[in-house]
Amino acid sequence: MLSPDETREIDVELSHYEQPQAATIEALKIVQKHRGWVSDEAVADIAAKLGSSPADVDAVATFYNLIYRRPVGRHVIHVCDSVSCWIMGQPRLTEMLKQRLGVELGQTTADGRFTLLPICCLGTCDRAPALMIDSDTHRDLESVDAARLDAILERYT
Repeated sequence: MLSPDETREIDVELSHYEQPQAATIEALKIVQKHRGWVSDEAVADIAAKLGSSPADVDAVATFYNLIYRRPVGRHVIHVCDSVSCWIMGQPRLTEMLKQRLGVELGQTTADGRFTLLPICCLGTCDRAPALMIDSDTHRDLESVDAARLDAILERYT
């Protein structure tokens, strides 16, 4: 069931659209903001609120890689794996993150602090490789060392 806060925020978004289904992405983002991720039950609740089918809402949710359909850590690290980032050192950066965090791509640290995920592009090819933690983009990581990576990670408690 959608919380009163979620319902209120979705209603505000609905006021901007003629068709309720047009607010699907915003509704998903609202639920994720409150819960950290979007469960199957939340998909069904959003669908009911928007007069849509759960399959249609799920199709939108699974299309966008910034909507999480399973629990994630308090902070999500997206490592760009575009061609530009790959050429500029993304594999090395990813390996450093995996070692530092003790997880593989798609996993969450034991303390629930970080989830490490690939992302197809962060739109910063001119300053590759890059990663995004929550909504913060970190660029120019070609020659990142352990100390600099640790300093970046320490910002997120």
